[in-house]
Amino acid sequence: MENSIKEDIKKRYSKIVMSGNDDCCCMPGECTTGDSLVDATKLIGYDQKDLESIPQEAILGVGCGAPINHAELKEGEIVVDLGSGAGIDIFLAAKKVLDSGKAIGIDMTDQMLEKARENALKGNYSNVEFKKGDIEESIPLDHNSVDAVISNCVINLTTNKTNAFKEVFRILRSNGRMVISDLITDVELPSGEVNSDQWCECIDGALTKENYLSCMRQAGFEKIQVLEERAYMEGEKINGRKITSLVIKATK
Repeated sequence: MENSIKEDIKKRYSKIVMSGNDDCCCMPGECTTGDSLVDATKLIGYDQKDLESIPQEAILGVGCGAPINHAELKEGEIVVDLGSGAGIDIFLAAKKVLDSGKAIGIDMTDQMLEKARENALKGNYSNVEFKKGDIEESIPLDHNSVDAVISNCVINLTTNKTNAFKEVFRILRSNGRMVISDLITDVELPSGEVNSDQWCECIDGALTKENYLSCMRQAGFEKIQVLEERAYMEGEKINGRKITSLVIKATK
């Protein structure tokens, strides 16, 4: 089951990047305008001027929040984005940590990595790097090596969220912080009722808030704050479940 879901995720997100997400997959709103990718990205908290400052091909309109707004990145820091996609958050982070810092994107989809690297070349970014990795098995970075980890609606896609958080805890330095956005549900699905397409859209893999935060604590995080909490898709129930978007900060 786990391998099947991962393969489906790779196929889904490969299609998104190859098509430029012209079918508006995994967006937080409806696909109604020519600027829908930017509109969807602004809807979850990104700033128009910030978006204009990065390669437009990096904007795919997916996600459920803007954790980079809360990461408080500083010049010289090393920041990692889990599930970096075409590079949107990496390019925004690179402008904050500057040349003395580094922004590293981790993704398991070859097509996403290829697009992100193309975007980095187009934008002439010298302080970014994209690595292939499975975040719940082994993030390809050393222990205690980064200052901050961000992620936008990606840990939800993993089949073992505690393992993913353990990997984040491992690579963070002492007092390093994780800031992520993700979706939670009021009712979890039994494994036998999971639909692969809905898992790929961050719905069927969603945990309750209590269980999601419990995964963080099991990984070693103690200082956990919920910074934002808002209804997803304007509060409409999805397959009978209420889905909520959170932005969470945790410190090692």
